[in-house]
Amino acid sequence: MRDRVIVVTGASSGIGAAAAETLAAAGAAVVLVARRADALADVAARCAGRAHGVVADVTVRDQVRRVVVDTIARGSHAETTSAIS
Repeated sequence: MRDRVIVVTGASSGIGAAAAETLAAAGAAVVLVARRADALADVAARCAGRAHGVVADVTVRDQVRRVVVDTIARGSHAETTSAIS
């Protein structure tokens, strides 16, 4: 997972949060996406500096575009996975 940037949707809780923590522990840089900023901050704190949160609703196209632009601006392409939270 090293040198990978992975976008995890539904990252504020449940399977999404667990996936983000596992990916970060494996060395990936993780972009956490969900609607709840406070919960994203909590998950990011458990990812040992390897994650940052982006508040977005993935049902809103412009917000998804913003996630992509933010991820690319951080210097990499992204691989995606999603989880229901």
